[in-house]
Amino acid sequence: MKKVAGIRFKRPGKIYYFDFGDLNLEAGMNVIVDTAMGEEYGEVIFPAKEVSEENITEPLKKVIRIANEKDKKMLKEFKSKEKEAFKICSEKIKKHELPMKLVDVEYKYDGSKVIFYFTAEGRIDFRELVKDLAAVFRTRIELRQIGVRDEVKRMGGNGICGRQLCCCSFLSNFETVSIKMAKEQNISLNPSKISGNCGRLMCCLKYEEEVYLEKAKRLPKIGAIVKSEEGTGEVVAVETLKEIIRVKYQDGEDVFYKKHNVKDLVVIKDAQEDDSIVVENEEDLEELEKLEKLEKADKNNQEEDI
Repeated sequence: MKKVAGIRFKRPGKIYYFDFGDLNLEAGMNVIVDTAMGEEYGEVIFPAKEVSEENITEPLKKVIRIANEKDKKMLKEFKSKEKEAFKICSEKIKKHELPMKLVDVEYKYDGSKVIFYFTAEGRIDFRELVKDLAAVFRTRIELRQIGVRDEVKRMGGNGICGRQLCCCSFLSNFETVSIKMAKEQNISLNPSKISGNCGRLMCCLKYEEEVYLEKAKRLPKIGAIVKSEEGTGEVVAVETLKEIIRVKYQDGEDVFYKKHNVKDLVVIKDAQEDDSIVVENEEDLEELEKLEKLEKADKNNQEEDI
């Protein structure tokens, strides 16, 4: 185990581990830290925490110092220039007729670099654009291509639940989401209902996945043959969280249905897990397959804070 400080560079965002040396840090303090991209201005999330060495990326970078008034003044000064920088860059993109969309602009706290975040369908040759921007801002210029999830995270908004988007409020990392998760949770496989503002599968599909998987291990599958005090029947529906099973019984020509708690059933023959995706129309299926492909592609183009 090793004691480290947890530092975050934007809210919400990932928390990174740093060696804080002899510094007496407190949660909420602003600090200057050494990173692979130079000095950065961050916020202390936890001042001293024991972390297993296998969870630490070596070499562990250091907290240089607690941010002083000069650092804070510079940060505020350069932050105030980001709106104008966005306008200038947008005009330059239009001038060079580049197929890219500017999303955000970020100055380093000391003005030593300006980062322009953009989205685009493919790779962009922006060398001439960089030259123009460097001539205007007279500092280091970085153009960073990001995915649509990161775009929405930076722009903000509300989800269909009416609350602020998870990626804008607390999510520090994007997890891989799949259509199978929606199926396991008995959610309608309608692309418009399971995709978020970014046009990708909703992050919240991931939240209860472990619970559903754990419960599914001890619940019979649809199509299983079970026995209860009513007799022998076939499972036609499963309420996973409540562990309630709906069973179809046949008594001669009479067919009836009844719900049971799983503990009141004996599984005679379980069914094979059905991995097929069933939708109402071909258009929905095509859209779902497209979402799956985009999900995999986005993992290669996610924004890293540091």
